[in-house]
Order: sequence, then C-alpha cells, then structure tokens
Amino acid sequence: MDRKHTFNIGYFLLALVLFGAFQMWLAWRDVAPLSHTELMRMVDQGKVASVTITETTIQGRFKEPQDGRSLFVSARVEPDAAAAFERAGVQVTGGTDSNWLATILSWIVPMLLFFGIWMFLFRGFAERQGMGGLINIGKSKAKVYLERETGVSFEDVAGVDEAKLELMEIVSFLKDKEKYGRLGARIPKGILLVGPPGTGKTLMARAVAGEAGVPFFSISGSEFVEMFVGVGAARVRDLFEQARKAAPCIIFIDELDALGRARTPFSGYGGGDEKEQTLNQLLSELDGFDPRVGIVLLAATNRPEILDPALTRAGRFDRQVVLDRPDRKGREAILKVHMKAVRTAPGLDIGDIAGITPGFTGADLANLVNEAAIFATRRNADQVTMADFTEAVERIVAGAERRGRLLGPLERERVAYHEMGHALAAASLAKTDPVHKVSIIPRSIGALGYTLQRPTDDRFLITASELKERMIVLLAGRAAEEVIYGEVSTGAADDLAKATDVARQSVTRFGMSASVGPAVLEEEKQQWLGDGARLHPRDYSEATAREVDLAVREILDEADAAARDLLRSRIDDLKAGARLLLERETITPDDFPPLRRREETSQRRVNPPATDRAGISSSRS
Repeated sequence: MDRKHTFNIGYFLLALVLFGAFQMWLAWRDVAPLSHTELMRMVDQGKVASVTITETTIQGRFKEPQDGRSLFVSARVEPDAAAAFERAGVQVTGGTDSNWLATILSWIVPMLLFFGIWMFLFRGFAERQGMGGLINIGKSKAKVYLERETGVSFEDVAGVDEAKLELMEIVSFLKDKEKYGRLGARIPKGILLVGPPGTGKTLMARAVAGEAGVPFFSISGSEFVEMFVGVGAARVRDLFEQARKAAPCIIFIDELDALGRARTPFSGYGGGDEKEQTLNQLLSELDGFDPRVGIVLLAATNRPEILDPALTRAGRFDRQVVLDRPDRKGREAILKVHMKAVRTAPGLDIGDIAGITPGFTGADLANLVNEAAIFATRRNADQVTMADFTEAVERIVAGAERRGRLLGPLERERVAYHEMGHALAAASLAKTDPVHKVSIIPRSIGALGYTLQRPTDDRFLITASELKERMIVLLAGRAAEEVIYGEVSTGAADDLAKATDVARQSVTRFGMSASVGPAVLEEEKQQWLGDGARLHPRDYSEATAREVDLAVREILDEADAAARDLLRSRIDDLKAGARLLLERETITPDDFPPLRRREETSQRRVNPPATDRAGISSSRS
C-alpha cells in the first residue's frame, strides 16, 4: 500500500476512534457511579425511583437529579438485592448485562476486516493493471525522462540515415524555434514512425529527445484504456496537460494502433465505446495545442493501414517517417554499434556478416551478435569468429539443431535426395542465389533438412525469369523424390505453398501471364507484420478466376517439368551428393564441387521475398 493510501486510511481510523469516544462520553456523562453502600443509603433516604438489576450491575434512576445526574450505576453485591429495594418502595425490574464494548466491536471489527480485505485485493488488482489507485486512475502513466535522461542520441542509432535527416528538423526546431518562426513556418504537430518490428522506432524517438535536450513523455497506446469507462480520455487530457507545463517537450506514444484503430459502425458496442472516446479525446487534443508552444508528438506503429483516417490526416500527423529493414550499408553500421562490446577475431570483416544477413532488422542483428557470442562461449573460445556468426545466422533462420530427433534409414535417405535436389537446381540455374550449405540435421522449426542459399547483393526488383527459376528450385526437392522413388511425399508441402504463392502473385499482381494479361487483379497493401491472414474481396468474375487458376497451374507445371528434366540430366551428381550428405549430414560447395555454379555470371543476385526475413532461402523436408 503506497504512502498516500496509508495516510488516508489513518485519518479514517482516527475519525472512527474519535466518534466512538464521543459516543461513550455522551452515554456516560449523565450516569453517576455509586458504591453499594452509597446506593443503599440513598435507597433508605427515598431518593431512588427505580432500578434494573442484572447479573453483575444495578442501574437505576433518581427521583430527583443528584449533582446534575439523573442516572446511576453500581455493582451488584447481594444476591437478594431485589427484596431490599422492594421493601423500600423502589420499582424493580430485571435485565441482562449490556457490554457496550462488545456491541461496538461486533459491528466495527467485521466492517474493518471487510474494508481491509477489499483494500488489499484492490491494491493487488491496481498494481497488476497499473492503475495506481482510484484517486489516480485518470492520471497519465507516461514515463517522463528529463532532458538527457533518455541516455540515447543519434550516435546510438545506425542504419536509418534517411529517417535521421527528417527527424533532425524536429531537434532543430526544439532548440531554435525562432529560426522557423521568422518565415512563418511551423513544425509538424505529429510525426508517425512506421516500419516492421525491430527497426528502431522507439529508439529513434528517444534519440530525438536526447539530442534536443527536452523532457520526453513515453507511453504505450494500450496504457490509455482500462476497464473503467472514461479513464482513457482522462489520461489523454492529463498527458497533454503535463506536456504543456513542461514545454518544450516530446510526447511519444508507442504502439499507436492500440489506441488509434479505425472506427467502424459497430465500434460503439461493448468495450469499443471506451476506445472510441479515448481516440476522440486524442483527436481533440491534437487540434487544441499550438505547435508554436514546442510540443512535438511522435508515435510509432507497425500497422499504419488500420489507423483511423482522421488521425493520420494533415494537421494531426503531418509526416510519416518509414524505418524499413536496413540495406547492406545500414547493416554494417548497425553491426558496428552492437559489436563494440564483443571481442572479435582479428581480420573479421563486418561486410561479410552484413552480406549473409539481408532482411535482418536492427533487433535481429543485435540478437545475431549475442547468439554468436554465446556460440563462442560454448566452445570456450577467446574470440568470436566468422564461423560463430554463420552458425548464429542458421540458428535464427532455421532454428536450433535437434540431433536427438532420429529418423529411420529410408526417411533419412529421402530427405537427403530432397535437399540435394534443391541444391543442384540452385547450382545449375544462373539467376538464383548460390548454395551456401546443405544439411539433413533436423531443426527446431520443423525442418527435417534445409538448403541455405546466400544472396550476393541487395536488390529491390525481380524479373519474370528469376521468378521462374526460383519456382524451379522450390519444386526441385519434390522432383528429386519423384525421379528416385517414383512418388512424392508430404515433406514438400512447404515448398509447394511457397511456389504456389510465387506463381499466383506473378499472375495476379505482376501481370506476368500471357493468358491473363498485364492486369493487377489483387492489390496488396503494404503491411509491416509479414504475411498474416489477409482477406481481400475478389473484384473479378468467375471466368477471370478460372483463367487465373489455369495460368497458375500452367506456370507450376512448367517449373515442375523443368526441375525433373534438370535432375534427370544430373542424376549421377544427385546420387553422389545424396550419399555424401548421408555420410556427413552437412556439406558445402567445397565438400561437393558440383554445387558450385557451372558458369559465372555478372548478373546481380536477388534477395528472396520479404517472407524470408533472413534473406537466406531454406527448404524444409
């Protein structure tokens, strides 16, 4: 229980004690305590009008007040006291002992016990909910970092130079408002940081505050809404009120999508009404504060597509700054930051590490450096080597090795042929990524084997022929099983799903089918959370849908036939590679030269699609 709650409860208990004392004083101020001798003398003098005899006391009333008191009480001494009073003409009645203390405690103690239990339970609930008690439930829970207490500057943020340039204007404004006001310019009210998870949106916001040297209010969007109606709106008001007092300052709302989700006709039902009130209050505050005061609102989200249009319009969030996955140069800069505290082997080239990690975010790279250091520690090494980083990449992409997962001889052989089919197809085609490693060691992500391909460069475009070769590589594992065993297995399910997705996108999004034509039939909005379930209403006819299905089927059939023909032409290499793979479990092109490219090409390699975050293709059996 915090200090404020203890203070309030102390006053309550003090008032209760004073009230009880006052009641006792009222009850006893008109009662005269008498000894037995004094009582009997007054009875003989005829001053007693009536008495009530209980087991232990004698209470009564005087005929006339004695010293201002009309009542008396005395201890009962004689068992036959009633007879003595009756002989003196005193009215006698019987009664029971009335213990006023027991009476008071009988209702005060249960009340205090109930109140204590209620406060204990509510305090635990408040701590779990982060409410801070009923008194402070409407207060903002933003963490306040005063000036450079954020401990972060632009030097700590690497790999996002374009975003830095945009946000440096915010720092310049907070340091020198007159510079912009001289020409009538105003700083944007709100800046929305968008990008995939782990790209450094929160870190960038703290760096802006650290560079500007102003107070930094940090809060998550989910902390506004509680179980009580009206709390969210009250917290929004309190947050901006605190910010106005501390201006110039920065307000940062993380996970804005938890607060600013687009309103719907049904959002007023149930808990949606509270969220809508909170959003409306935020919109009102954004309209209400003067940007010349020096309050800058930063927010971060990886789901900008679901935000309410009223929130993202000009005049509220004027800018959107994208923090995307870094390119190779950006990855090198990020790795330099995270590897400062790591003892690496002499001659370790950070560029080589950046080359095998396309698609990695800043958080992924930080995890990579840590995993590599862990691998080096396991083998009691003094330095972290390139081999540790390579193993860490495989650990992140394919999962941990599961050597305890034993496969039968026939299944193990089938997996070896399957993976060798992928590897030989990739080595035979000029526009695919070169093979880095082939393994039949099961991994924790469910793969019984995997083929790793290492991209050689960053690219953002992919041609139709490159897509076709990618589908051939994906279907080559299944084709190898069919060539060797005459039938396929369920191990190719993941390959089929990926190949089908590539074929369908080439038809419906990229217009690469001659039969369907250059038309976009399925427009996909940019999403930063990967390929989650997305429902798009189909806006083309059944006849067109049939054409799409036939075109996808034709593309997959061509890729499947090409994969089988390729492997039949290299059947000897397929068998030799599978035997070596069964013997060693993991091989590289140095171990098996047929995995090297037959012809060197000057064409630039292409990264896998965004679904393969590591930029290294892995095929599962």
